[in-house]
Amino acid sequence: MDAKANGACENVGRVMDGPTNPMVTPLLTDLYQFTMAYAYWKAGKQNERAVFDLYFRKNPFGGEFTVFAGLEECIKLIANFKLTEEEISFISKSLPGSCEEGFLNYLREIDCSDVEVYAISEGTVVFPKVPLLRVEGPVAVVQLLETPVLNLVNFASLVATNAARHRLVAGKSKMLLEFGLRRAQGPDGAISASKYCYIGGFDATSNVAAGRLFGIPLRGTHSHAFVSSFMNPDEIVEKSLCSFDGSSTCEDFVSLVQSWLSKIQWSKSLSGISGETNQSELAAFMSYALAFPNNFLALVDTYDVIRSGVPNFCAVALALSELGYKAVGIRLDSGDLAYLSSEVRKIFRTIEKEFGVPGFGKMSITASNDLNEETLDALNKQGHEVDSYGIGTYLVTCYAQAALGCVFKLVEINNQPRIKLSEDVSKVSIPCKKRCYRLYGKEGYSLVDIMTGESEPCPKVGERILCRHPFNESKRAYVVPQRVEKLLKCYWPGKSDKVREELPALKDIRDHCIKQLEQMRPDHIRRLNPTPYKVSVSAKLYDFIHFLWLNEAPVGELQ
Repeated sequence: MDAKANGACENVGRVMDGPTNPMVTPLLTDLYQFTMAYAYWKAGKQNERAVFDLYFRKNPFGGEFTVFAGLEECIKLIANFKLTEEEISFISKSLPGSCEEGFLNYLREIDCSDVEVYAISEGTVVFPKVPLLRVEGPVAVVQLLETPVLNLVNFASLVATNAARHRLVAGKSKMLLEFGLRRAQGPDGAISASKYCYIGGFDATSNVAAGRLFGIPLRGTHSHAFVSSFMNPDEIVEKSLCSFDGSSTCEDFVSLVQSWLSKIQWSKSLSGISGETNQSELAAFMSYALAFPNNFLALVDTYDVIRSGVPNFCAVALALSELGYKAVGIRLDSGDLAYLSSEVRKIFRTIEKEFGVPGFGKMSITASNDLNEETLDALNKQGHEVDSYGIGTYLVTCYAQAALGCVFKLVEINNQPRIKLSEDVSKVSIPCKKRCYRLYGKEGYSLVDIMTGESEPCPKVGERILCRHPFNESKRAYVVPQRVEKLLKCYWPGKSDKVREELPALKDIRDHCIKQLEQMRPDHIRRLNPTPYKVSVSAKLYDFIHFLWLNEAPVGELQ
């Protein structure tokens, strides 16, 4: 966490903190990265200039878009990439066979001062085959970066995409709260999920550590255990509460609440909730309100939502209102959320009208209880009065899909383009160092992403360009872009004199993600049967891909 950048970082400006997780070190890699590095060194190839692309092959969750995340952590890793003596000693013992001292000396010297990283801005909506990162540098060093960089991007992008999908289903007006800490895959899974759910459009988290690390707003009230820990109102010793403006003090808040509860129970317009309520629950609510009069939000389903939880909450909320405070609302953690939220809203509005309390009918209703995309969609179809959702397990574990499947492929070495072939066309790589652009149409939506060779001219606004599918010769179209966006920017220039893009604040990444989703055509990001987004190559790059393909593929011989 507190590691500082080494000489590599001094070449490109300010000192940069290390990765958030201190376990992210050069050893967070697969053994074969070090065996390859040793073999490169033995062959004298370790300093050959290589270019690798990091990309994915298929959008997750059955959708047609992905949110790119994890870039900041990648740059922090690269800025601080340096092996310690203890790590080098462990590597020497772990490599199969004997390991020459010269290789260990080589490991002592390497850093990322000669590495360049070009990437799409974090929070951008991205698509298959388009490089999210392009990493250039000495082949052995870049090879050592492969596994940790994939690790930092894969889950980050998956969970940010999951969050964005929940945001799209919930709608702009609803508050989304990430409640997944206790169900996440370990501490790092929890911290990462909180960070990247925020990027994907969530508003707050229950994770206090994530709040401190990243400045994400925190939300949380109490559990069922707090409610059931009380027996009756007699347990409340300190009963006084100062009014909101400080002008007076209510010496017996408990009696004030009980008087309001009596009024609710005798109200003809509230006859549906006129019975006895659970007194231990009432005691818990009063105790919590005395502790947090400005932020009173109660969990109302410990015993019975309509007959006990809601009338008890309303009595406390009305007592607070009399003293100048405004209760926040309730949380529902079980039951028929559509029905219960609608009934609770009716009660709130009736009380506002009956007792003349402005804004009471608009108090917040929060729903939790194993929510996911499907339940949010079902609630929308049924009709409901939920204002905010607390979502945990299905969100942070990415229950609907285990992994994104990013890959890291060599596309050029010593200025020679390389291609990876496969009988599965989706696994064929797109060779050479490339430039990537997003072309926008008249309505402001993005139309197509196009990859070109590095030496090709940039597409120009108003000039027609042929966009071709990388592998299907019949899929092609002319595009006249109204706006052209360059996707790959330099985030780590190494020894070069290129200007480095500054890493934005987390809030800015989140805002960028939301803006990106707004710029996508609705049919590309809809939940059911989305339209695939077009990813293309220039005519020149198309011809080169297929030339190299034929050149590298062995020719069979029939006997």
